[in-house]
Amino acid sequence: MKPIRGAYPLLFVFFAGIIALQPQRARAQSAAIAPVRGEITEAGKATPLPGAVLRWLFDAPEASDPVVTASSDGSGRFSITRPARAASRLVVQALGYRADTVAVAATGAPYLRVALRPGQELSEVTVTARGPSYSALTPANVQVISSRDLTKSACCNLAESFETNASVEVTTSDAVSGAKQIQLLGLDGSYSLLTVDNQPALRGLAAPYRLGYLAGPWIDNIEIIKGTGSVVNGYEAISGQVNVKLKEPEKTDQLLFNAYVNDLGKFDLNLNTSARINPKWSTVLLLHSDHLGNRVDRNKDGFLDLPLATQFNAFNKWKYQSGHGVVSEVGLGALRETRQGGQMSFRDTDEAAFLANYGTTQATTRYTGYAKTSYTWPSRPFQSLGLLLSGTSHDFTSRYSYGYDTYTFEPNLPPTATTNRSMRDYDGTQRTGLGTLLFQSVIGNTAHVYRAGLSFLYDDYKERLTSGRTYLFEGPQENFTRRELVPGAFAEYTYQNSRNLTLVAGLRADRHNLYGWQVTPRLNVKYDVAKNTVLRLAAGRGFRVANPIADNASLLVSAREFNISPNLRPERAWNVGGSATQYFTVLGRPATFVVDYYHTEFDNQVVADMYTAARYVFIDNLGAGGRSFARSLQGELQVEPVKGLQVKGAYKYLDVRTTYDGVLLPKPLTPKRRGFLNLGYASAFDKWRGDFTVQWFGQRPLAHISSTHVHGTGQEYTPETSPRYALLNAQLTRGFKRLDVYAGVENLTNYRQTNPIESAANPFGPTFDAAMSWGPVYGRLTYLGLRYRIE
Repeated sequence: MKPIRGAYPLLFVFFAGIIALQPQRARAQSAAIAPVRGEITEAGKATPLPGAVLRWLFDAPEASDPVVTASSDGSGRFSITRPARAASRLVVQALGYRADTVAVAATGAPYLRVALRPGQELSEVTVTARGPSYSALTPANVQVISSRDLTKSACCNLAESFETNASVEVTTSDAVSGAKQIQLLGLDGSYSLLTVDNQPALRGLAAPYRLGYLAGPWIDNIEIIKGTGSVVNGYEAISGQVNVKLKEPEKTDQLLFNAYVNDLGKFDLNLNTSARINPKWSTVLLLHSDHLGNRVDRNKDGFLDLPLATQFNAFNKWKYQSGHGVVSEVGLGALRETRQGGQMSFRDTDEAAFLANYGTTQATTRYTGYAKTSYTWPSRPFQSLGLLLSGTSHDFTSRYSYGYDTYTFEPNLPPTATTNRSMRDYDGTQRTGLGTLLFQSVIGNTAHVYRAGLSFLYDDYKERLTSGRTYLFEGPQENFTRRELVPGAFAEYTYQNSRNLTLVAGLRADRHNLYGWQVTPRLNVKYDVAKNTVLRLAAGRGFRVANPIADNASLLVSAREFNISPNLRPERAWNVGGSATQYFTVLGRPATFVVDYYHTEFDNQVVADMYTAARYVFIDNLGAGGRSFARSLQGELQVEPVKGLQVKGAYKYLDVRTTYDGVLLPKPLTPKRRGFLNLGYASAFDKWRGDFTVQWFGQRPLAHISSTHVHGTGQEYTPETSPRYALLNAQLTRGFKRLDVYAGVENLTNYRQTNPIESAANPFGPTFDAAMSWGPVYGRLTYLGLRYRIE
């Protein structure tokens, strides 16, 4: 694909149009529909009141009137957009203060000063209803997993945080390493951008084990965004974005201690502690450790059901709020993890141990750091400037036992194969730096908001894969070592008419030092058809540079040989889709129904072909004339039929296919259908909570190491498929004033994949493969845990 030319002029025109449009729109609109600004204080003290809520009262109320609200910032200042319909009064409310109604002039740009009088103090707040998981306000299709949802299962790490969610599938990548991956819209997790506090994180070489690098008790909530999302966060999101929000220093508990143990012998310990040093400074320290030292082989195949593993993980966040528009935040993290898997008899003593018994080892050391500073103009609360800097150092080493054949040729005799034992290493380092300068303001009034900025990405990858075999020549190294330098610029415009339409249009241009100009357009539209009916449309383009070994690390646990093309191109895809959300009531209680459909079409994809040849995985660009696409259709219903009982049910249909060696086939291990049901009950004051989840998986296509698809016969090849099955999980929690005690069972019916490891009895043989893992390996799991907190 030729580099896109003229990106600088295109972006210049985009920026110039915004700048030129601003003063003209300001003069035309400021007099008529300028936003109302002001400040809110406590009566008699002039103390600013942050977090006060303002709401318009319409002159002639109608049932279909939108709710137009705003809130005061840390300095008590606010700015609220005027609604399209006539409204001349504002209702101002704040917790612990008496509400007030203020008259507002119909024209001009008034500045209001509102003083609220203290009201009756509240001794206790009882939550009687919970917000919907699907936001009615965001232009993108966003689902939120709240901190309460995270307590419905053990949630020892990020991978387990999706167990009560229907949008994201979590799969075990292979039957030896125990690594888990997510799928969103039918595509692997590498195609969804994972961000932590809206900063790209856990990218590149961290992908195989990244879901285990964030502890569950560290997480405040998780946002799942379907579609390509915002250009502000970069160009890599193709299927969507998963944003993990960590505990905030000024909002989280002073102390949270979480302990967990299961019947495999694995334990987790977590300690969160925070301190408000003064009104401006706060900090939170997040600590995590987990360990599995027990050798377990419940299915009696001679292999560990889960690897022996130990992790130490720490993260420290500091936050500064000046009270005059400046907010700064600094975070530092460190991780050390070791893993050992393979046969029960394997011991990691020396290199000879990898030849005597089949084994794998991994060791990872990771350091992260970031700094964020923003300034909000005190007199213009809608205008801000931010600088975001982050850096990552990721190092790992791994070893795998490996068997391969050599052939002896004699005249007039068939070749004789001899299996040799060897070892292959996969080591890597990644150094990443990311900087973003972001400016946000309005064009005339807050109905027209724009964000614009500059970014720079530095990625330095060094990978080494040795196959254990000796070749007559050294293979190409292009895909194993690379340095990416990517300066970019972006702009995003948001229009909101305060009634029923929100539009977000974004464009970014990035100059990649290896692949030239990359232009990324994205669009999100939200339209409120009626008061409780929301339609969304999304379209956009994504771009990423694949890491062919890390993206397919699970295939290292097999006899397959990697054959990687020396001329891999970046992956590019379009994602188009939308959703319809209906809010309604059942027996007087809120309910939500959501249906969405997304289609992802690749211009180019780095394809890992396991169909074409036995014992090989061919990694190459999508062939000429080939197609690769993913279609996702999902419907979900959330309802509370009786007080305290929440029910979520969903059904998903996936059609994910790729052209392999000229034949369009389904992607291995992606289920075509999936069903989901979650029941959650909470008694008064949350003394007792019970949760029950059923996950049903349809058939998955398999690409066994010993099979190949048919060529040139005129017959359609149908891959072998896994059986359908269901997983049942349950948890019961007893709550006390500061203590929660919980117990649970995963895989209640003790369902297991019959042979998760092909040729487990001969791991150095030609048909050994642990990568076709589609179901549970160790069967039923029971666990016990407690959470102790001081608010």
